[in-house]
Amino acid sequence: MEMRRPVRFLLKLLLVAPLIAAIVGWIVAPWFLHPQRRELTVEMIQQADIAFSELHTHRDEFAVQAPDGSFLRGWKVRAAQPSGNWVLLFHGVADNRMGVLEHARILLLAGYNVVMMDSRAHGASEGPTATYGWLERNDTHAIVNALETTEHPRHLFALGESMGAGIALQSAAVEPRIEAVVAEASFANLREASYDYAGLRRSPWLGKTLFAPGTWTMIYRAGRLAGIPTSQVSPEKAVAARAFPVLLICDAADVALPCRHTKSIYDAALGAKEMWIVPGAFHTAALGYEPQEFKRRVLAFYDSVH
Repeated sequence: MEMRRPVRFLLKLLLVAPLIAAIVGWIVAPWFLHPQRRELTVEMIQQADIAFSELHTHRDEFAVQAPDGSFLRGWKVRAAQPSGNWVLLFHGVADNRMGVLEHARILLLAGYNVVMMDSRAHGASEGPTATYGWLERNDTHAIVNALETTEHPRHLFALGESMGAGIALQSAAVEPRIEAVVAEASFANLREASYDYAGLRRSPWLGKTLFAPGTWTMIYRAGRLAGIPTSQVSPEKAVAARAFPVLLICDAADVALPCRHTKSIYDAALGAKEMWIVPGAFHTAALGYEPQEFKRRVLAFYDSVH
């Protein structure tokens, strides 16, 4: 009898844990499509204005209508001594354009003009759901069209972190006017990312085994609710669809989107590619851990393209 108890417990665990995971995945799917919105406050705008004034420049409001009718809002910022080159900046999930302010500072000082947009369903931008690149890549196309009507970029690049990195890579796959991408801590694809979250971010093994039904139901329901093919939301597939230069940055201590995501993207990339692993850095913290090296690598990468 005593020998049977551990076996019964194990069998219950193997049956109950996946069932609970599937129920939780179904419940959290709407949250996945509607991440917490970080509102753009007056204080944030004032902070940005101070930063831009220190660089002897200012922001211009930039509003673009997406193909589905949603209005996307952000800023265009021209460098004090512009080179004619522009960089599209993409922030992470549950953030807004302020999340890439320090990246903008580096680029503006180097003569790059920047576009800082709130992604759909984020900040001050409209949009019923976040789709992690599927609709956002079309948003990028509309943004580039609007930018070209007034600014006529000499060269156009992109830089993103986390969700924004994934959006930048997927955008470049379908928007050939984007010549190169810097992507920090991108997800490889939604399924792979869900394993990390289902395993409480620290054990993708759990996410792929006991908790796997939670990832299946979450992605399935999210795809049905948003009307998108979730299997195609994949930066890994994007870099294999069009050859464009990429600088891929992974943070060695990242538990949200570990380096295996970046390595998968690197292996799939058809174009010129570089990968920088930042020792000790957690999720999207490369700039904070290695500010001078981050600046050197990003600027050298863009300079090598044009």
